[in-house]
Amino acid sequence: MKIFVAIAFLLIFFSLGSALVYLMKDKGKSNRTVKALAFRVGFSIGLFILILVANHFGLIQPTGIH
Repeated sequence: MKIFVAIAFLLIFFSLGSALVYLMKDKGKSNRTVKALAFRVGFSIGLFILILVANHFGLIQPTGIH
């Protein structure tokens, strides 16, 4: 489970970095920045759903605050 979460975080950061590169390179003349940010939002929602499903099936356990 930790590997899936780590991969999802890497995809989110890669998408955010590519959006920054497209923003600097294209200067607002193309939609590549918007597409990269849309993928980032999709990856973030996917990670959230993955964590909810893993919690529901008992693959991860909440530890709480001590």
